[in-house]
Amino acid sequence: MTTFKRTGGMMLVLIVLLGFSNTSVYAQKKKSEKTVLTTGLQDREYWSNLLYKMASPVIFNLANGALRKNMPVEVPPGAKPDSYQKVTHLEAVGRTMAGVAPWLALPDDDTKEGKMRKELRTALLKGIANAVNPTSPDYLNFRTEAQPIVDAAYMAQAFLRAPKALWEPLDDLTKKRVAEEFKALRTRTGAYNNWLLFAGINEAFLMSIGEQADPARIEIAKHKIEEWYKGDGWYSDGEHFSFDYYNAYVIHPMLVDFYKVLVDKKRLKSEEYDRALKRMVRYSEFSERFIAPDGTYPAFGRSITYRTAAFQALAQVALMEKLPEHVQPSQVRCALSAVMHRMYDQCNNFDSNGWLVLGFCGSQPMIADGYTSTGSLYMATLGFLPLGLPADNKFWTDPATDWTSKKAWNSQPFKKDYKVEY
Repeated sequence: MTTFKRTGGMMLVLIVLLGFSNTSVYAQKKKSEKTVLTTGLQDREYWSNLLYKMASPVIFNLANGALRKNMPVEVPPGAKPDSYQKVTHLEAVGRTMAGVAPWLALPDDDTKEGKMRKELRTALLKGIANAVNPTSPDYLNFRTEAQPIVDAAYMAQAFLRAPKALWEPLDDLTKKRVAEEFKALRTRTGAYNNWLLFAGINEAFLMSIGEQADPARIEIAKHKIEEWYKGDGWYSDGEHFSFDYYNAYVIHPMLVDFYKVLVDKKRLKSEEYDRALKRMVRYSEFSERFIAPDGTYPAFGRSITYRTAAFQALAQVALMEKLPEHVQPSQVRCALSAVMHRMYDQCNNFDSNGWLVLGFCGSQPMIADGYTSTGSLYMATLGFLPLGLPADNKFWTDPATDWTSKKAWNSQPFKKDYKVEY
């Protein structure tokens, strides 16, 4: 009896303590939630500082002719770094360019952000000249291996996204050299999947600068990607469907940019472009719903080491101001900010010199695919495209808004999902 009383008393004390502890934790959690609320301009400052940190090692080293010298080449366990040396530097450059292009296209101003943009843009223009100069220590490889087809495509996408900032200021010799490197890609072919789109946009870029494009590569890309559409905003990556983020990494954004050139050059009906854009908008709705209330998202499929590139399609739809009426720009801003804070504040994704490391949340080299090396990781910049919207755009100025999953898990009204037939 005495034992029972003592045990019961201890249990009562434990229950009280646990209740107090849980209440305290809950109170602290609620307090911390209030402290992390930010304005859109604070979000923008965070985004711009993070993108500057991510892109700086690539861009400044390239400008100084030191990219090959200073960029580490981290590869999956068991792989030999030497086998990646021919391609990883162009990967880093092309992918970084595609991510920063809309931001660097904004006009100069005297703000801290404006100075960062100008610094990066000035260095990148110098770096592009080095990348195609055969006498530069950072002359990049467009001429051998299949992989350069991919990363030239991201460079092409950057030029298409920011022609006045990144293409027109180049001197005539550099422009000629860039065109010749792109033409040299025609000696090789790649995989029978999204790689067709890489070849297509490389030719579309050449067309956009007045060069003769290869019509076969353009037509194959158009027809095969269309054949691989599965419905409700999803394409398969080749004949067989894979559930991963390649609709965001590549297919939707690059297809829409590819089609835009073809429409401008009267090589495609505007109705086909409009349909591709509608499909990307639909896919972007899924992307927004993938983001959990705490900013996490599912780590599934190939290439998850590309991190925030998983939201390129959503980011591009926001940049184009084509979000559906029921998805507010501010909720996309808040959702993507939550992802960035969760991924880059709570995971150490950079080494001591500021280079990205293999992994998803921190250093996790064992999850890297066999084709992945340090340069591949700069796909992560593609999630930052809305920085191309000026600071006075409603994406940045509207009050913070909960995103779909946050509404759903907090008993708030949210839009019932649906399907589309186009």
